[in-house]
Amino acid sequence: MAEILLKAGREDSLARKHPWIFSGAIEKVNGQPGHGDTVEVRTVKGGKFLGRAAYSPSSQIKARMWAFDDEAIGEGFFRRRLENALALRRDRLAEEGGGCRLVNAESDLLPGLVVDHYAGVLVIQLLTAGAERWRDTWASLLRELLPAARCLYERSDAESREKEGLQPRIGLVWGEEPPDDLEIAEDGCRYLVDVRGGHKTGFYLDQRDNRARVAAYAAGREVLNAFSYTGGFGIAALAAGAKSVLNIDASAPALELARRNAERNGLAAGAFGCHEGNVFSVLRALRAEERRFDLIVLDPPKFVDSRAHLEKAARGYKDINHLACQLLRPQGMLFTFSCSGLMPTDLFQKIVADAALDAGRPAQILHRLGPPSDHPTLLAFPEGTYLKGLACRVV
Repeated sequence: MAEILLKAGREDSLARKHPWIFSGAIEKVNGQPGHGDTVEVRTVKGGKFLGRAAYSPSSQIKARMWAFDDEAIGEGFFRRRLENALALRRDRLAEEGGGCRLVNAESDLLPGLVVDHYAGVLVIQLLTAGAERWRDTWASLLRELLPAARCLYERSDAESREKEGLQPRIGLVWGEEPPDDLEIAEDGCRYLVDVRGGHKTGFYLDQRDNRARVAAYAAGREVLNAFSYTGGFGIAALAAGAKSVLNIDASAPALELARRNAERNGLAAGAFGCHEGNVFSVLRALRAEERRFDLIVLDPPKFVDSRAHLEKAARGYKDINHLACQLLRPQGMLFTFSCSGLMPTDLFQKIVADAALDAGRPAQILHRLGPPSDHPTLLAFPEGTYLKGLACRVV
């Protein structure tokens, strides 16, 4: 087996069980490991064994740890890891027609592997060379461990695969083709999921608890749902008694699916509006029209893809939060999110605070928001804390 030898002192992060090894930490590679091959990790001084990892020659993250002890990496190892991940979601899997995340990559000790479940349809994403290397094993084990599943569909088309030297792949792995009108149930609402072409694996499962939180404040309010995608927050709000919802998104297909979601839930078409356009521009136009709302949701796409872009992203987050604060009525509620893993939680709060200050709208934090329990974060892997949010009240 090939080896990677770490520079002196660079093993400290592994002692803390952090799973990533960057190129700058490696002194030497013994052998010629290929994409996703398992390598032993050792110190350059004394050759101390540190564990086994998946090698990724094309990435700045050259290796991701499978194990920090002397375990054989193979089907038996991965079966145990998958069984552990599924045990955490046993209750969610038992929900009739529900959706949940079954495997959350590094935070489930399976770097690069994401598996989502939508009413019997499994969707897999292989985001790293290591996850790609064991593709056939994942397919076989998921079929064995989840025999009631109708199919396994692959959505390995995330941009991060390019950094791993991998081409995108979309298509059926096993089972029957997923239905065009795949539907899940969540807290009394019904949502259509586009597993073939939708964002991520088809739906934002990580916002489940936050949709319920928005619903708890929605009754009788006029709601603005910005970056609405297929209308998840808007559906939850209107079903909970909101007076009206205006969804804004740049994607016409997403908004069409939002309208169909409203129909499936029997919601009044006149109370569920959809506006296609650049969200920044639309918010400015609403401000010029002196429109006001009682509750605003900001759930933008990832603004930060590298640390070099953090300052630019911060300006974008401040801009939309500043506009939202100006559009809120007194006592209004702002639910604002960042799904950028490189955006620190404390910096995000400061950005929102500065936006409220510049808008002359003092605000209180009522809730700090994050993902549900089927999206756990490994304590040793803070980078997994990508979704962060604040529920604020204008005072």
